[in-house]
Amino acid sequence: MPIDDLQQAAQKIAGFLSTLNKLGGMRLKYRITAGDGGQHEDGSAAPQLCVELAGPDVPLVVQHNGELLRALETIGAQILRLDQREGDLISFDADNFKALQAEQLRLTAETAAEKVRRSGIPYAFPPMNSRERRQMHMAFRGIEGVETASSGEGPDRFLAVYPQGKTNLPVTPPVKPRGFARR
Repeated sequence: MPIDDLQQAAQKIAGFLSTLNKLGGMRLKYRITAGDGGQHEDGSAAPQLCVELAGPDVPLVVQHNGELLRALETIGAQILRLDQREGDLISFDADNFKALQAEQLRLTAETAAEKVRRSGIPYAFPPMNSRERRQMHMAFRGIEGVETASSGEGPDRFLAVYPQGKTNLPVTPPVKPRGFARR
């Protein structure tokens, strides 16, 4: 369901970011633009509100693989009372982080696909959240000779890459890194 009043939604997000700067001590500038709300090639909804962040604290926003950037996007969606499936209607970005991340995903997908095509052995990525898995599935979409599937449950769910037509092959689940607490 699209955002009904884009101007009011933009004002709510601007208010949130202003409060974040004041109370959170952040130094972020922001530009909010309204998109057409169309669809991407994959059928997913294109963002109706795009928030571009700039300023001295942008490195904080994009560090740790954009964790804070994604958190701000999630909070923005909650402020607008978007359903979980509508979270893509609002997009936050900083320093072209998302485009750079998409390029990195594409290169990772090409490398993994080449490895699977050469060896004929499925490859499993470490566990990732649903958004990251979806992005990876999309990165593999245009690559011939391989197909992907998600496996596992909950926080252990991961993406596996198989040779084309061989999703019945067993895949070794990725090994979780050991924490420092137990040795």
